[in-house]
Amino acid sequence: MKEIRPVKEKVLTVSELTARIKKLLQARFFSIAVAGEVSNLRRPASGHIYFTLKDADSQIPAVCFREEARRLGVELKDGLEVTARGRITVYSPRGSYQLVVSEMEMRGAGSLQLALAKLKARLAAEGLFDPGRKKPLPPLPSRVGVVTSSSGAALRDILQVIGRRFGSIGVVINPVPVQGAAAAAEIVRAMEEFNRWKNVEVIIVGRGGGSAEDLQPFNEETVARAIAASEIPVISAVGHETDWTLADLAADLRAPTPSAAAELVIAEKRELLLRLERLERRLGLALNYLLGNLRGRVERALRSATLHDPRRLLWRSRQQLDELAGRLNRIPAVRIGFARQKLGDLNSRLRRRAATRLSFARQRAEALRLRLEAVNPEAVLGRGYSFTRRLSDGRIVTAASMLEIGETVRVRLKQGEFDSTVSRIFPAGGARRKKTEI
Repeated sequence: MKEIRPVKEKVLTVSELTARIKKLLQARFFSIAVAGEVSNLRRPASGHIYFTLKDADSQIPAVCFREEARRLGVELKDGLEVTARGRITVYSPRGSYQLVVSEMEMRGAGSLQLALAKLKARLAAEGLFDPGRKKPLPPLPSRVGVVTSSSGAALRDILQVIGRRFGSIGVVINPVPVQGAAAAAEIVRAMEEFNRWKNVEVIIVGRGGGSAEDLQPFNEETVARAIAASEIPVISAVGHETDWTLADLAADLRAPTPSAAAELVIAEKRELLLRLERLERRLGLALNYLLGNLRGRVERALRSATLHDPRRLLWRSRQQLDELAGRLNRIPAVRIGFARQKLGDLNSRLRRRAATRLSFARQRAEALRLRLEAVNPEAVLGRGYSFTRRLSDGRIVTAASMLEIGETVRVRLKQGEFDSTVSRIFPAGGARRKKTEI
């Protein structure tokens, strides 16, 4: 019986397979006409034109080389609907097929662009983009929500900016796909979850740059309505500079890039510290002015002659009595009794008035003295308290978190001062820090 041996299969290299496919496609599709919409148009310095030809369901990469581009007679732009004539070939380095265009004619405005324009006009008529419904951003949120891809550069840029400017702010990430058929529904879900949880104070939603097809989820009606309905302020951060998506129009604020959104949502840490220092200086000046004013009032009261010799209040009254007594000697005797009674009543009223004014002056001086003692730093030191200043910059230490292990401070007591080196720190509500010996 004759032995049957299997035919040995020929193994092709990638280049050989690509060459065979290229040969088949070029022979079969040597001259074709394809209708579609231009998108993702690029014009490098070489003079060639690269773009994508698409319809509602599919797309194909296309190229028009420099010589043919000069003879096109059509000013290409994204959204233009055209009929392109040429041939199909394979770009071997990537193993992808493409349409090489030699002729082109316009068919009118792109259907996808027209549909987007109609949707934009309808939502605008509903008031979805009105400036009056925009919510202000919180000045310094404690938590920021982010709706974007967990593996994209947009998230890395946001985390880097927030960490560099104000690392204490929390970031809550709700990861979603940012392109493809499922992206719009996932973005809506993430927005609704943040509004249901209410665990952030502002939301950044977006992605890095891309083609018009990549940005399509942010032009979906459901995404625009979810952003507009959010009770939490929303920043749209889709990474493109020129074109605005429906998400940009519906958001409370639009940022050109994710990094710019992170910069908008938080303030510079240095700016806040400088503002606090200015407020501290103003508070010190106001306190010094108040103390000086009270001290001056007390000193004027202490220098008052009335306080040192209350009898001065009676001198004028006694002089008036002497004048009235002299007048008594000149009036008829029948009126002397009445005049004496009137003088007695007047004398009693004057004495009571003088006594009342003296008592009021004493009470006022005592109240001023007590107020001065209450704000006098020396009185505080006398009760066992002390003031601590950092030797590095002279600032008064009001919290343990202002100190570092090994830092030298100066402590002022009622009598004298001394320097001390920090060996342990006990923050309020936190674990103690100890000095580590090396």
